Amino acid sequence: MKRLFSSISVKFAVLISALALSISVLSISVLAQDIEYPDSFNQPMALFDSSMGDFHFPISSDNALAQAYFDQGFQLMYSYAKDEAARSFQAAHFADPDCAICYWGEAWSWGSYLNGAMTTGEAPRAYYAEQQALARIQSASPREADMIRALQPRYVEDFHPETRRVQDQAYSDAMRDLSEKYPDDLDIGTLYADSLFLMEERRGYRDLDDPNVIRLHAALLRVLEKDIRHPGSCHLLVHATESTATPELAAPCARYLGSSIPGASHINHMPSHTWNEMGLWHDAVRANILAWQSDQKAAIGEGFAIYPTHNLTMLFYAASMGGESAAAIQAAKDLAKLNNSTGMHAMVLVRFGRFDEVLDITEAPNGEVNLSMFDFSQGYAALKTGDTEKAKQAMLELKQLTETTTARFRFHDGKNIVGTLAGILEGEIAWSEGNMEAAAAAFRLATDYYDSLNYDEPEPLPFSPRHWLGAAYMQLGAYDNALEVYRTDLQDHPHNIWSLYGVQQALLKKGESDPLIDRDLYEATTYADIWIPDSKL
Repeated sequence: MKRLFSSISVKFAVLISALALSISVLSISVLAQDIEYPDSFNQPMALFDSSMGDFHFPISSDNALAQAYFDQGFQLMYSYAKDEAARSFQAAHFADPDCAICYWGEAWSWGSYLNGAMTTGEAPRAYYAEQQALARIQSASPREADMIRALQPRYVEDFHPETRRVQDQAYSDAMRDLSEKYPDDLDIGTLYADSLFLMEERRGYRDLDDPNVIRLHAALLRVLEKDIRHPGSCHLLVHATESTATPELAAPCARYLGSSIPGASHINHMPSHTWNEMGLWHDAVRANILAWQSDQKAAIGEGFAIYPTHNLTMLFYAASMGGESAAAIQAAKDLAKLNNSTGMHAMVLVRFGRFDEVLDITEAPNGEVNLSMFDFSQGYAALKTGDTEKAKQAMLELKQLTETTTARFRFHDGKNIVGTLAGILEGEIAWSEGNMEAAAAAFRLATDYYDSLNYDEPEPLPFSPRHWLGAAYMQLGAYDNALEVYRTDLQDHPHNIWSLYGVQQALLKKGESDPLIDRDLYEATTYADIWIPDSKL
């Protein structure tokens, strides 16, 4: 849709969900230029009272509707529902055309955020909204005026993506000054921390001794020390700690985060980033079930679907590590419906030994890496049901693809995923033929590929090749080697049921026991719905 901006009056009907009414015609003065907006901006924005939390950012407007939409917009931006946030802020300034901070909100929502840089399509919208805020700044409170001015250097009329970081740095400098001026303002403190995070690489591991990481953590903890339930700062702290050696730093606030904006699926889901890193698999499962429920509630106007495929992927991964087969398999089936890819569904069935069901999946996915997941699963299931030749053919094709593929899967070199799968299947074939030394060697190669994967949440595979390597060492009677492999896996995936079982069994073979492992495994099986005969199936 295209809106033509000139000195004209435009009528907007704003739906009030609580009252089911429309508001009257609004006249706004606009710039003489064409600005593209998503089609959704041609529809009135509702208020979603049951989906929102108790967050409140008092603004200088006396218009209750403007205040309600502003609070909603802020929460949706904290939830990374950018378009819905922009529509809410827009509805706020439609309700009160003189509300400068309402225009600031729309401008803020069009800018870069942690999961994406501002685009060339968003830049004119951001610049226009900021100019409208500046034009009304005399009606703003001192705090609001400072926020509007701080945002000004972030948006330029002639935007170029390659110089975006220059503007983002200037904005961050302005927000630093603002956070010092308003040290008790938790939202300004959160916006400052967000501006710092935007200057960092989004992916990869973070060094706790890095001065930038120290500064970012300090900014977030200053807010959370005053309000442990602040959704914006807790959301950012989860991301700022998940790839460090201390993901548990976010655990105190993560306990509250998932329910802080009840209908925003991404907020429901966010604690699972911390729980996965801490090995609290059932907590991660519960968080993502709540998120998936919000994704589905969006269809009836009671939730916001934000990254639904990510929520399902996290759900199936956590449930796989925790031994909750029903949740893992259902999530993988739902995921296949959303993204038309059966690879993860097939792999999770391998994880839980449901080989006949793997063979029932006949629709292959697109893409080299997705297809390799499917082919691995088909080959593995064929081996387990007696078709060794089909398994060997799949293994040879996977090994060849490992050498030739240039595909990427999310943030990974495809060869590391394909190589992991090829090694597992090759080792399992060798095992079936009684060649345990060759099996162990293949599993070691799979582990090397696996260890070359980048940090990702969730990981691209619902299992670790160490579950196979440890089992091979057990079969060889190399119990010390098995213990080392399983304990290494527990460092990477704390409390996962497969390696806990492996450690316990290896100790028993040595005539030893570990009460902590026994207790940990007992607690893990509280939520598992399977019986484990081995760390690999």
